[in-house]
Amino acid sequence: MDSTPFEFLEHAEAELMAMEHDAAVTGVERREFVFRSLVAAAASTLGVRSLGAQSPQAYLDATAGLIARPARRQPPAQEPVALGNGEAPALQFMPYPEGTGALMERMVARHGVKAFARSPFTVEPWVGAAPTSPEDLAFLPAHRLSALIKARKITSRQITDIYLDRLEKLNPTLNCVVTLMKESARAEADAMDRELAAGKSRGPLHGVPYGLKDLFATKNAPTSWGTGDLKDQQFDYDAEIVVRLRNAGAVLLAKLSTGLFAQNDWWYGGRTNNPWNPTIGSRGSSAGPGSATAAGLVAFAIGTETQGSIVSPSIRNGISALRPTYGRVSRHGGMVLSWSQDRVGPMCRTIEDCAMVFNVLHGMDPKDASTVTTPFTFERNIALAKLRIGVDPNAPAELVAKLKGLGMIPKPIGARPTVAGMGGGGLNAEYAAAFDSYVQRKAKEFNLDLNALPARPATGPGANGPFGNTPPQRPRGIGEGEPNPMAPADWNPRFLGGRSVRAFDFVNNQRRRLLLVQKWGEFMKELDGFIGAPNADVGPNAQTGHPCAVLPYKFDVPQFGGGGPRGNDSTPAPVYQAQPICGVITGNLYADDIILSVAHQFQKATDFHARRPSL
Repeated sequence: MDSTPFEFLEHAEAELMAMEHDAAVTGVERREFVFRSLVAAAASTLGVRSLGAQSPQAYLDATAGLIARPARRQPPAQEPVALGNGEAPALQFMPYPEGTGALMERMVARHGVKAFARSPFTVEPWVGAAPTSPEDLAFLPAHRLSALIKARKITSRQITDIYLDRLEKLNPTLNCVVTLMKESARAEADAMDRELAAGKSRGPLHGVPYGLKDLFATKNAPTSWGTGDLKDQQFDYDAEIVVRLRNAGAVLLAKLSTGLFAQNDWWYGGRTNNPWNPTIGSRGSSAGPGSATAAGLVAFAIGTETQGSIVSPSIRNGISALRPTYGRVSRHGGMVLSWSQDRVGPMCRTIEDCAMVFNVLHGMDPKDASTVTTPFTFERNIALAKLRIGVDPNAPAELVAKLKGLGMIPKPIGARPTVAGMGGGGLNAEYAAAFDSYVQRKAKEFNLDLNALPARPATGPGANGPFGNTPPQRPRGIGEGEPNPMAPADWNPRFLGGRSVRAFDFVNNQRRRLLLVQKWGEFMKELDGFIGAPNADVGPNAQTGHPCAVLPYKFDVPQFGGGGPRGNDSTPAPVYQAQPICGVITGNLYADDIILSVAHQFQKATDFHARRPSL
């Protein structure tokens, strides 16, 4: 009777049991016998189907070749694909609580195909004579410069030269310029003037000069990311927003400072200063855009935010700005801190300027998978009474009172939703991943073992050393001439802490983040926007993706705090000069146009945004 491999294995098992009790048994060692037996069984699957009436030994002989055959040569291990700063992960953050698909369906149901069409933005024409003073021209809002250029009352080259002169003259005080692009700016301005003379207009931004945060790629100028390590870094392409602004006719004047790797207002050239109070920094990390815009060195600027980097310098410098809904503006070509939080937005002298610039910037870009196109329609005369605007008890009283006088019917709101256990682990892990290639390079320079990172002591020697796992506390009131405390050896320690975050914790953090998004969806369901304390919701909205508009609501001596040369609270705070004080209007997702329209009603009735610093 034929024997099958399974029957043979049963027989082998019985023999093994007998061998265990018979010390005289010799021959094949027990482990080898078991191994060969298992191979024999496997051989039936691999092709040794039947050996007739042969003995169990025949099964072993038939499979001996399988045992003796050399192991198949494995291909040599390949090095992992190298990753730089920009390659995005497969996972994408979706701020809409029910997902992007549900958002698109609702947009189409409400707007039809117009949901994906860009609304026209019409600049109101200039009436009367044009200013003749270079300073008066420099401080005009961007939309008024647009009207002057369109009316041929001033050329793009004229206003470009005015701004270039101011950038050179005032930069020693403000330290906001990384690269002044005189030749290319004048060439672009001349080209825009020729086109306008030939009857061609590219739209409201035609010929309007602007500044760009120095973390966006430009082919014709270095992009330093705020660090001396990369001050000569050159890209062979332009960031998407640079392309869009150029196609719209805007003229790029300068790459403006960003704090070291987009942190605060210290960069490799020193601290960028507040034009209203030059003894203090302009905050960051969009430090240069905030300072230059407030000082009348550019018509508008482009900033970025991960967690406060548009809002904070806009408040510090007293300007108007939009931190858009997450995913509305392409980040392609910009330095990455966080794929799930980074945003790009306009920093301007007026809210209408923000709307004019955003109308060009927003929309889907296939090079940035996070982007979507949703409707944006700026209403200069929006009826405040028809809007659902929440008001927090700590909202700026002057801002609320003026909007009420203009027709707003406030809805009292309480505390915003929170989710326990969110922490910062997710953001730190994204930091670390985005800068892994840089960290690896610096580790080799320092002879640092990244698998054995020393913890930085909380106080005492080494507290601000280059290898700690948490960033140093931002210094307050740093004295002139002191070294940059945020950049020991140009090393940013916050990129190290995220290397030790467990994948398990990162995933659970993102799960809790979705719970936060859903809770905010419920909270905002009956609101178009709300007014809170100026900085109250920056952190949560960095996680949820909600937009906000920053606007000056009074002119007063600021309460920025601060102490002595090293932030010692026992010393008196600096004496500040009066400047515009800003509030924040937070909007529902994709309601960027509504909050800008609300803020514009306030600015039409006030002039805080028109004040100028004395420089």
